[in-house]
Amino acid sequence: MTHDADVLIVGGGLNGPALALSLASAGITSVVIDALPAETRESDTFDGRSYALALASVRMLGALGLWDGLEDNAQPILEIKASDGRAGEGPSPFFLHFDHAEIEEGPMGHMIEDRYLRRALLDAMEASEHITHMPGTTATAQDVQDGAARLTLADGRVLTGQIIVGADGRRSGTAERAGISRSGWDYGQTALVCAIAHELPHHGVAHQFFMPAGPLAILPLPGNRSSIVWSETHARAAEIQALDDAAYLEVLRPRFGDFRGEIQLAGTRFTYPLNLTIANAFVAERLALIGDAAHGVHPIAGQGLNLGLRDVGALAEVLTDAKRRGEDFARLDVLERYQTWRRFDTATLAVATDAFNKLFSNDNPILRTVRDLGMGAVQAMPGLRRRFIREAAGLTGDVPRLLQGRPL
Repeated sequence: MTHDADVLIVGGGLNGPALALSLASAGITSVVIDALPAETRESDTFDGRSYALALASVRMLGALGLWDGLEDNAQPILEIKASDGRAGEGPSPFFLHFDHAEIEEGPMGHMIEDRYLRRALLDAMEASEHITHMPGTTATAQDVQDGAARLTLADGRVLTGQIIVGADGRRSGTAERAGISRSGWDYGQTALVCAIAHELPHHGVAHQFFMPAGPLAILPLPGNRSSIVWSETHARAAEIQALDDAAYLEVLRPRFGDFRGEIQLAGTRFTYPLNLTIANAFVAERLALIGDAAHGVHPIAGQGLNLGLRDVGALAEVLTDAKRRGEDFARLDVLERYQTWRRFDTATLAVATDAFNKLFSNDNPILRTVRDLGMGAVQAMPGLRRRFIREAAGLTGDVPRLLQGRPL
């Protein structure tokens, strides 16, 4: 049977294009079904969205030939400081301080704005003879017939391939149509996301303040700017998001503090509800899930995109190696190798982020004492601290070849 492509990818955000480019590097063809129209991807205006890329993710972008074009617009994360605190009171004297100088590989990661990363992925897809990008298109049905995966589009067209990959987010239609259920729960928190310009330089230092309502992350961007991810209860977040910019900043200032001088908004403000949602299977017959379609975790560790890129690297490696051995790479027993590889890592991070959020998102004096003493103890143990740094950089565990900076 003649296929439209080897792999049909549903989802044109970041993980879908990254998978298509990874597979293209090994000569595997893809179609990327992208719900957003092309013109919405073309703006060069900063809209406030940015991502923390772990060192392993940076290495993957390098292996795909993208990092050289991104590095000038990226901000290295040189240090991470984590502490307990309350709005208006400043941080606790007990804290964790991670310094990139404690590992040999370089910065633990980089911050990159959405506009640069997305544009790099789109441009690379357009330049690849192995990828067909279909913007402004959605999938409405899927099935498997005669050993092939079939995807029906909203306009009635039917595409065929060897495998369908769902990269379509936490409410994945691909997973739902395959009958894959999900487990998880709501955290009762909403993340408020924005970027700010500030008077004083950040020197590449990221901060994580654990406050009773939820964590506040301050992540360095190029120049005197930082990305803010700030958690509140659903009701309180809705009230804050409804304020005008001046009133919004008045709420943020006592939480942020004055350690970077005067602040002002830079870009659009966003909110999104926080929950844990994990697909009960990452694969089915001629189907695999990656990124948030497979797992959505709390952003407390800033690992959402990095977790998705590890999926991308693992799936691309499994498919490529199977093809080179002459196997039908979309067969279920092959796809289960990917599931086995990724489920443990995903479950471990989900449990860790869930536990951290429950431990820190409260004002219980006993728990506050326990966590402050715990942070102080880790800070006093260089070996354990170094292990945490390597974990944050994505250098531990069974790391896919692409995330080691090696080709497929």
